[in-house]
Amino acid sequence: MTDTHTPAESLHERPVTPPPARGASSAVAGQPAPAHGTPVARQFISFSFYKLMPEFRRLELHMQQKFLNDLVDLVKANDPSKMLLTVYSCVGTRPDVDIMFWKISYDLAQLQAFSVAINRIALGGYLTSPYSYLAQSKRSTYVDKIDPAHDDTRTMIVPGRRKYNFVYPFVKTREWYLLSKHTRQGVMDEHIMVGNKFPSVKLNTTYSFGMDDQEFVVAFETDQPGDFLDLVQELRETEGSRFTHRDTPIFTCVQTPIDALVKQLAGI
Repeated sequence: MTDTHTPAESLHERPVTPPPARGASSAVAGQPAPAHGTPVARQFISFSFYKLMPEFRRLELHMQQKFLNDLVDLVKANDPSKMLLTVYSCVGTRPDVDIMFWKISYDLAQLQAFSVAINRIALGGYLTSPYSYLAQSKRSTYVDKIDPAHDDTRTMIVPGRRKYNFVYPFVKTREWYLLSKHTRQGVMDEHIMVGNKFPSVKLNTTYSFGMDDQEFVVAFETDQPGDFLDLVQELRETEGSRFTHRDTPIFTCVQTPIDALVKQLAGI
């Protein structure tokens, strides 16, 4: 899919691009992507979902405020040169999650450190994490014949440029991988053609082979939710849909500043 770029805004909700790993030659802002076949540093990508327990809202109001302010401080203290952190609200879009943290870094330890920090604040005792997905960036094995440069842009994800983010784990059938590469490319040509009909939707494909239960985690960013709905409906009618084994649960995430999000969680 094509992508229309918009300027970065808030430091924490729309952070800058992280530097490449030591000794790596991956693209950074203002520099061209590496030639196809050139090794690049891969980003670690985490989609961490949290649910606030009902018991929290029974606490005294001043305690609720203090605990939630600790979360605000933690998010605002993030160093975007080490880890990109984008905050989303799932309040009202799903009953089993309230918050999604989209974390991206060249160092897996940075993603872990943020989760550890949440566990250590008092609010951590009132949060559950029903879903968490881990993946990496990677150049696609298929050629985008409409926009060949798109394959290189997938090696570095810059998140948070649109209001809505639709996220889900994705697993293909084993029959898919037994097809010849030529046949799979043909099926993907149709898939890519449909995707390019919706330029308002940016697809971020991340890879989980051997790292997590799913094979991919896909994140579709857009300011037009209706375009995403139409895109998914049209993709159901493509040949590639035959080879979908699992593509749920699906999360509708709304990018929300952390100060506003905590006000959605409790009456502070």
